[in-house]
Amino acid sequence: MNQLINKSIIFVGGKGGVGKSTSSAALALAFSKSGEKTLIVSTDPAHNLGDIFHQKVGNEQTKLSENLWGIEINPVQESKRYIDSVKENLKGLVKSEMVAEVHRQIDMASASPGADEAALFDRIVSIILEEKGKFDKIIFDTAPTGHTIRLLSLPELMGVWIDGLIERRKKINNNYSQLLNDGEPVEDPIYEVLQKRKDKFAAVREIILDGSMTGFTFVLIPERLPILETEKAIKQLDTYHLHIRTLIVNKVLPDYADGAFLAKRRNQEQDYLQQIDDTFKKQTLIKVPLFEEDVSDQEKLAVFASHLKRALEEVPS
Repeated sequence: MNQLINKSIIFVGGKGGVGKSTSSAALALAFSKSGEKTLIVSTDPAHNLGDIFHQKVGNEQTKLSENLWGIEINPVQESKRYIDSVKENLKGLVKSEMVAEVHRQIDMASASPGADEAALFDRIVSIILEEKGKFDKIIFDTAPTGHTIRLLSLPELMGVWIDGLIERRKKINNNYSQLLNDGEPVEDPIYEVLQKRKDKFAAVREIILDGSMTGFTFVLIPERLPILETEKAIKQLDTYHLHIRTLIVNKVLPDYADGAFLAKRRNQEQDYLQQIDDTFKKQTLIKVPLFEEDVSDQEKLAVFASHLKRALEEVPS
């Protein structure tokens, strides 16, 4: 079943400036207005959620309207929380005289490339596992395309990495048992920590790959670069068995838009719309018109939401 409307977890991605956050917010509002308890989570460092709903949205759940809650994940806070949890897990596992040095090494690692993304992914994993039973819909407004690809590919990559660590740990334990413990198995708390994280990543990977539960959509506009970037993103995610079934084509000029300037613009747009049809034959295309005014308040967002919901309901099962 390819209908996005039936998924309980939805990831929304796309190039910056195409209306990704507005589309995510409109989806969330549409579901909440249908009586579904909905959580929208912004993972984009350039958060727009609070601006869209005209209220402060924090790192924890904030009520936005009836049946609708929001979270803006703060990467700095999340990274600190992640590093603190790593340090906590190591308590009692290293000698007291080594603690300061181990903490120094961890702090250095926290400044390395990819550390923020690992922390962000850890929070997303926690949200999925802890909240999926409490909400009818969880919508993730993700960072621009490149970040989204890395984020969604992390379960597989980190699973492989942890498998390697566990295998090495097993060998160390086996050698230790044979040499110093008369062959008796050794309790290894580090092994236990690694195994728990592996199980956690495996659980969320299963959810992400479950097409009956999780859906992915990219937002694009009828212009050359967003089309090329979306095509590339779809191919990359396919290699991780993450398949984009639905595309939101945003800011399409409506038929009633008149004037010589818009007429010329529409002619060029028709070429791009044809290119979208030809390029994305396997995807369902949801076309959203360019509205006369910015989607700058709840009333205008509700118009966007009703249009999006109606279009999704018309998609065949």
